[in-house]
Amino acid sequence: MVLRLRLARIRTPGGSRRHHPQYNIVLAHARTARDAKPLEVLGTYNPIPQMPVGAEPGDRKQKDVKVDVSRTKYWLGVGAQPSDTVWRLMGMIGLMPPKYLPTGEQTQNALKAVRFPTHVSPEEKREARWNRERSKGPIMKAMEENAGRSREGEVTGVGNTSPQDPNKA
Repeated sequence: MVLRLRLARIRTPGGSRRHHPQYNIVLAHARTARDAKPLEVLGTYNPIPQMPVGAEPGDRKQKDVKVDVSRTKYWLGVGAQPSDTVWRLMGMIGLMPPKYLPTGEQTQNALKAVRFPTHVSPEEKREARWNRERSKGPIMKAMEENAGRSREGEVTGVGNTSPQDPNKA
C-alpha cells in the first residue's frame, strides 16, 4: 500500500477552533481519511504567521514548521510520497528540492538563492553542456584518436564481418 506524508488537522480538547488551523505532518496510508489515526506523526505546521519568541517589535512574523528530520528522511528514503503541500514545506526546510520554480520578474534572483542544482536556467544548462563537450579529458581524446585508426589485416571489433561471408573482414 502507498504511504503518504501529508497534513492532518490537530484536534484540540475543547473541539476544533475555527480560523485557527494547526496541522500535524503525518505518515499515513494513501486511502485513509485526512483525520484518521496516522502511522506516525513526523512534525507540526502552523500556517498562521506569528512573532517568534524573543523577536524585536519590527521583525516579520513567521509560520511555524517543526519536523523530525531523521524520521522524515527515513520515510522518504523507503518510498513515502509527500503531498504537494508537504513537498513545499520540505523544500522550505531543505529536505527536498522545490517542486515548482518561481516565475516572474524575480526568477533569476530566486534561483540564485536556491541550493539545489536542479534549478539551473536553460541558458546555463546549454553553456555547461557545451563546456563539457569542448573540454574532454585525455582518456576520451585518446579513445577518439584510436577509434579512427585500424591496422591492416586486423579485426578492430565485434560485428565487422559481413553477414553474407563471415570470412571477410
